[in-house]
Amino acid sequence: MQRALELARRGIGVASPNPAVGCVILDRSGQVVGEGWHEYDLRDHAEIVALREAQQHANTNQKEDRLKGGTAYVTLEPCNHTGRTGPCTEALIAAGLGRVVAATIDPNPQVAGHGLERLRTAGVETSVGVCEDEARRLNEGFARWAQHKRPFVLMKVAMTLDGRIAPPARHHIAREPYWITCEAARAAVQTLRWQADAALTGVDTVLADDPMLTDRSGLRRRRPLLRVVLDSALRMPLDSKMVRGAQNDVVIFTVSKDETRAEALRARGVRVEVLQADGGRVPLDRVLEKLGAEGILSMLTETGTRLNTALLAANLVDRVHLFVAPQIMGSDAVPAFRGMPHFVQLGSMEVERYGNDLGLCSLLRDSWPAA
Repeated sequence: MQRALELARRGIGVASPNPAVGCVILDRSGQVVGEGWHEYDLRDHAEIVALREAQQHANTNQKEDRLKGGTAYVTLEPCNHTGRTGPCTEALIAAGLGRVVAATIDPNPQVAGHGLERLRTAGVETSVGVCEDEARRLNEGFARWAQHKRPFVLMKVAMTLDGRIAPPARHHIAREPYWITCEAARAAVQTLRWQADAALTGVDTVLADDPMLTDRSGLRRRRPLLRVVLDSALRMPLDSKMVRGAQNDVVIFTVSKDETRAEALRARGVRVEVLQADGGRVPLDRVLEKLGAEGILSMLTETGTRLNTALLAANLVDRVHLFVAPQIMGSDAVPAFRGMPHFVQLGSMEVERYGNDLGLCSLLRDSWPAA
């Protein structure tokens, strides 16, 4: 199963809006004869890719069909329905496999358990739960989207030891980035962008730092990172890096009725979505609904004080990833959060080291359904 998970990770960036899945097939003697992972544009699911390789292996070796009675290890319950492809359960049954081991059930409540049930009905031994935590971590975004049609929200915050994200205005040149964390930590952020379908920021951050918000990891992805800006009054500068570099991959959500301003942005390749105001603000719930309808499974937030606080206060954040630098800026600097209406309790904490900086990652709410 660990090998199947390695294969599944090859689907990061190229499987969405489907889950990243890996499969390893053993013949009845326990020898690996087929491996596969899923890429959306190639259509076939991981099980089909692995079965094809296994059958080619059998033909090449011109031996008896040792696949019968073999075992498939797959990181997600095989599907039992017809979508862009046929059911993987039927292909596994037709191949004569005697056992299927799945890391986790499918999180879609309309699908969960049906694939394993079909296999058992056909006389195939099944097992579920091997390396389950790792498999579920890999597809948190798909699990959130499959159940609620909203993206999984990962909040990234780069801050000092005293919880500050930027120096006082007098020490910050407008529209110039101010790096709090080290180069290694910033490289880790690029990996987070690569793993996400969208990255969200607020217009205040654009005015302060003028970020590009692009995926510069250099890793393969099937669709460009969607760059999302919340801008209630359409203050987005026309000469900002995001607008100048827009290639139908920038969307602004606003409540402004300024059609002249909106058309100026659209003329530069920026999509402008006008929503009904929520207390004068862009409604966060509606933004997530719209993005989910576009097949956005996961979204990284790189926002300032107001949006960090609003997202947490509205219980819209699924996981937080804090990058903490060994600096103390003092009370005049910009805080990561301000005016939280309630405490946010972090659960089990993953800790990583980036030079002298720390990475602290914690799940706030589990996107997988209860067993």
